[in-house]
Amino acid sequence: MTTRIKFCGMTRVEDVRMAVAVGADALGFVFASGSPRQLDPAQLDVLLDALPASVVPVTLFRNAAADQVAAILARSPRLLAQFHGDEPPEFCAAFGRPWWKAVPMGALADAGLMAYLESYARAGCHGLVFDSHGGARSGGSGRGFEWSRIPAALPAPLILAGGLSPETVADAVRRVRPHTVDVSSGIESAPGIKDHAKMRRFADEVFRARTD
Repeated sequence: MTTRIKFCGMTRVEDVRMAVAVGADALGFVFASGSPRQLDPAQLDVLLDALPASVVPVTLFRNAAADQVAAILARSPRLLAQFHGDEPPEFCAAFGRPWWKAVPMGALADAGLMAYLESYARAGCHGLVFDSHGGARSGGSGRGFEWSRIPAALPAPLILAGGLSPETVADAVRRVRPHTVDVSSGIESAPGIKDHAKMRRFADEVFRARTD
């Protein structure tokens, strides 16, 4: 399987253009209240204008009201939704868009993990984002979790997040073989400000590990 690349927490046009240049497959745009990477709708419009059709734009929400989610998704038919809070499966499925659900590995016990995953898969989840957060945080902390906790058989594609960086991503690709690797703080010089050298190194490490 060819692991894809998602850069999350994009806030600047120059970073979007660099992400495209180094081969990102998807870019994340944060609408989680309190995040240092949070955008307003007008910023999203500008960033989408710089994004070619070949790259998937993902809008990240955390416990947002349904009307807020709908208003953002209405800005472009291209947008995929990622839910990073306590949203139940039926809420995530209500917007008529492809969607991903973050899996809070810092909060879930292994005993209940498969039931959690299957409930979202039954609702039509297009991807499960395994991250280190504990439900109250929106991600982007740079913290990882133990990859051995990921079940061997998943009911939806695996997106691996949490603590990834140019130094760790090749090992992640080789050991976990995820559908997508998802990075935010690991390619930044400051929250929301991407380091272009780190972006290129991260992508190069993924490309190299994919052939191993």
